[in-house]
Amino acid sequence: MAFNQPATFNEEWPDKRVFAFLNHLPPEGVDADFHVLYDAYKHMRPFDYERLLVKFKELGRNVNALDSKGRTLAQVIAAHPSQNTAFLELLAKFS
Repeated sequence: MAFNQPATFNEEWPDKRVFAFLNHLPPEGVDADFHVLYDAYKHMRPFDYERLLVKFKELGRNVNALDSKGRTLAQVIAAHPSQNTAFLELLAKFS
């Protein structure tokens, strides 16, 4: 029987946890910058995502990186209308 860890929501993420996403390696054939942005989008709240984007840009990484279908992350997440507004505003701010 597996041990169930209680879910936690809205917890503070330290910089170490936020910035660890910058080192996530992409699957073969996936743009590294797109992978970091997408993976962070799936796991972070907008507040933490903005902190990541500041560091991402400082490192000279590409906020407009493309996925394998030639779409930016903003184009991908625009298809998720219930949760995309804050993230789209952040991506536009850092583009």
